Amino acid sequence: MCRCPWLDISKPDYVAYHDTEWGVPLFDDTKLFEFLTLEAAQAGLSWYTILKKRDNYRQAFADFDAAKVAAFDETQVQALLQNAGIIRNQLKIRATINNAARFLEVQREFGSFSAYQWAFVGHQPIVNEPRQLADYAARSPESDAFSADLKRRGFKFIGSTIIYAHMQACGMVNDHSATCFRRQQIIDRYPQLSFTSDS
Repeated sequence: MCRCPWLDISKPDYVAYHDTEWGVPLFDDTKLFEFLTLEAAQAGLSWYTILKKRDNYRQAFADFDAAKVAAFDETQVQALLQNAGIIRNQLKIRATINNAARFLEVQREFGSFSAYQWAFVGHQPIVNEPRQLADYAARSPESDAFSADLKRRGFKFIGSTIIYAHMQACGMVNDHSATCFRRQQIIDRYPQLSFTSDS
């Protein structure tokens, strides 16, 4: 079975993530906040490092309930800085709390974060056809625009490269390689999905 060239198939949890989540169109706001948080935490690190800590992040950040995270106070910040199960980077922790508040603002303006996010790709996934590692982009015009707008709204740790990774993870971009078994499986699901509302 062929999979994407970036995947380390010796890591079962990484394979499971690739085979079941990566690149699947996502519309649930709680999950979108989760991916946005994890991608920001990844900055300067490998995705696998964060993936291994995912359950710890879920416990530390109230199951990625943006309203609860936005209400975290200084006592909770200090507790998070002592939490060995997550990346204990003060800037990233404070950015997550800040981003939760900004996330809620976007929800109020657009009805859902999903509706806001998917507008950056015209409510349709961008399908690429990478064949080898060198074919994978680190950013795109769409991630540039998405990132710039998030920054304008006060989000932090959301540069274009982080946002492009977020777009790949959430299925806004299908970057499964041309020979990967998941590429066509995901494409075949597109007609069953509504990209203009929560599915």
